[in-house]
Amino acid sequence: MNINPLNDAENTRQHRNLTNSQRKASITTKEGVLVNNLIKEKDVNLTDTKDTYLISDKVTMPGALYQDYNHVDKKLVPLSGVALGVMSLFTVVTLFINKCAEIAKNLPQEKWIPALTRNVNLSKEPHQIVYQMLQSPGKKTFIAGVGTLAFGAMAFMGQTFFDGYKEIWVKRKEANIQKNLQENLVAVETQAFSGKMQIIRSMMSKYTSDFEKYISPDSEKILTNFGRKVFTGIPFMSSKSKDNEKSSNLGNILLGIGTFAGIVGLGFLSLRNLTKSRINIDEGLTKTKDLIKQVVNTSKEATKELDKDNLEHMFRSIESSNGAEEFVTEQINTLKWNKEEEKKVFLDKILSYMRTSTTKANPNYAGDGTPKPAFNSFVNEYLAFFYNWLLDTSNPQFKYLFLGITGITAASYGGKLAGDAIKEVQVKKINAETELELQKRLVSTELRNFKSKKDAAIKPLVEEFYRQVDSGKRSKEELKTMAENILFEIKNGPPFVYS
Repeated sequence: MNINPLNDAENTRQHRNLTNSQRKASITTKEGVLVNNLIKEKDVNLTDTKDTYLISDKVTMPGALYQDYNHVDKKLVPLSGVALGVMSLFTVVTLFINKCAEIAKNLPQEKWIPALTRNVNLSKEPHQIVYQMLQSPGKKTFIAGVGTLAFGAMAFMGQTFFDGYKEIWVKRKEANIQKNLQENLVAVETQAFSGKMQIIRSMMSKYTSDFEKYISPDSEKILTNFGRKVFTGIPFMSSKSKDNEKSSNLGNILLGIGTFAGIVGLGFLSLRNLTKSRINIDEGLTKTKDLIKQVVNTSKEATKELDKDNLEHMFRSIESSNGAEEFVTEQINTLKWNKEEEKKVFLDKILSYMRTSTTKANPNYAGDGTPKPAFNSFVNEYLAFFYNWLLDTSNPQFKYLFLGITGITAASYGGKLAGDAIKEVQVKKINAETELELQKRLVSTELRNFKSKKDAAIKPLVEEFYRQVDSGKRSKEELKTMAENILFEIKNGPPFVYS
């Protein structure tokens, strides 16, 4: 006989916040009680067994006992799927490479994407310091580098200390919160325990009154149990719960309608904004073209070089519009330049730029377009300001810039650390309150569950008692014995009440 003392809502709640040693001791104690009371059977007289345990003459086994399910081992299916999936992905990659080569073969040169330089960005100050020491070793570089690294190490250890202090403080607060939760749960567990005992006493009182009708000396023989109420379970859902469910469904429907209306309204507003943007862009393009016409009409041989840069900049702003190439060609051809060859070269340059899909990145930070590595540094750390100050301690601005940035950084970190600590403690407090509230709400659910299981265990015994009453083959003494056994089962049978 396998008995699991943990299969109970009250016991689960009690065990949730126990330590491992407390949980082990509790389980061992309850298992011992169950074994001593239920598993070690007493010697009984087989003649009285049927009356003692209310065994019916014929009780069929449940149909599910003989059901058999064919299980197909599919453990290797995922492995096979992974293998085939990886090979399929590799095949797709090779097809993609082949397609890229095919496209590059027939693509005009002006459509090619530019070569990409391998940029190595030194975004952390220690990395930048090492690079500077290797690239330009010197007294200032080494002093600034070593000083910055030492200061960074001190800051790191300080950060580690305060992080540890925060965790210790939060853990102590958590211990106090758990202690208060356990003390508050005592009342909840007492309420559930008392409710279960009251259910048992109520059931014993009810069935005692019912059984006395058939075993008292002045009782009449009852030939039928028609209309007799045997099983009194608690309904699963009350009318109030059904009303709440209907209200919840109505709320969900209204929420869905409101969400859909909001999506439609926001979509309409977005389209309206896009339409306005298109109008504004078209107006700006028209103004740019008018400005280009003014420059072209006033352009002369004396201002040719100045007009080239100005026109090239303005032509780039209209290159994405429809009819841009025709407009550019028309305007350049009307320029008052003496040499037609210069206008043709200028026109070809503008049209080539407009037809090119990409442009080269700035070589100051992207390299020269070759796949050789290029180094650059974009540091976003307070240590960079300390490094700059050590390089030139005679500059007071470097000093106060470092002090200001470092002070803000330290204050921000300290504020964030304190905020996180307070947040964690408050969250744990609220979680404990939520847990306590949940356990209070679960008391009624636990009692209904307990009552339903008790009814399910007692129902067959009570029905058997009434069948014996209706058969008329049992004496009042035998019926009394049966009733006493039913009441004993109500008091001491499963589900059990743990204390």
